[in-house]
Amino acid sequence: MALLGGAPVAAAIASAAMAAPVAVDLELVIATDVSRSINQGEALLQRRGIAEAFRNPAVIRAIQSGFLRKIGVAYIDYSSRAFNRIVIDWTVVQGRESAESFASRLLAAPLTFGRRTSISDAIEQAREMIESNGIEGTRRVIDVSGDGPNNFGNFVDAVRDATISRRITINGLPILNRADAFDSRFYLPDLDKYYRGCVIGGPGAFLVVAGSFEDFARAIRRKLILEIAGTAPQFDHAFSGYLVPVSSPQRLRPSPSGYVYPRGCDIGERMWNYWFNP
Repeated sequence: MALLGGAPVAAAIASAAMAAPVAVDLELVIATDVSRSINQGEALLQRRGIAEAFRNPAVIRAIQSGFLRKIGVAYIDYSSRAFNRIVIDWTVVQGRESAESFASRLLAAPLTFGRRTSISDAIEQAREMIESNGIEGTRRVIDVSGDGPNNFGNFVDAVRDATISRRITINGLPILNRADAFDSRFYLPDLDKYYRGCVIGGPGAFLVVAGSFEDFARAIRRKLILEIAGTAPQFDHAFSGYLVPVSSPQRLRPSPSGYVYPRGCDIGERMWNYWFNP
């Protein structure tokens, strides 16, 4: 009986071994804004910038400098949950060939366009992907970029706090698209300060600012090198001012770093109400 019983036990052990998570230095979800403020040209600049970054020798060296010499990466286009799309599901990148494959697949995928801007939906979806992916990373990071504040879904600072409590870091890449001052009702000239106070958080969290969509490729390349290597730049402590006249109270909550965004983390929701629910 012992011999007969050994077969299913061995099978169970083999099955468990096959189901063991893949160990990587970093689990990374790249979440890219495709809300209505993003036109086709800007969407292409984002796609091409990320693809070029994965082809860059410095990014590949950063991947291979880790203890395990590989990362797990997924890419989503976000606007709001009903329109979010997983463009590339979890992929292990460990060298030039796999990085090139990731870049090629990204460029071959059709562009996605959605409605509203829900950074909180993007973070929640990325968190779910990290916690159910069959990969075990030494670090777990969500990389969010965008050109405007959260204006839909759950409050972004509350979602950030819930996410970083699960050992997931959120980094940011705000795009200071000054053309939005004329084209968008949700333009924030101090979007970098909003990201710092309301979006990013967790161990080693940081942001890299893109001065425009044309500057996105430079910013994402630098950001990926820092993320993969596990280092972070110093913050700029200069703050600019901006206020939209609304009647609802501001959500002045401190970020994990202690910085309070002075306009309130619900500034996007209040801007939406000001324009569409006067």
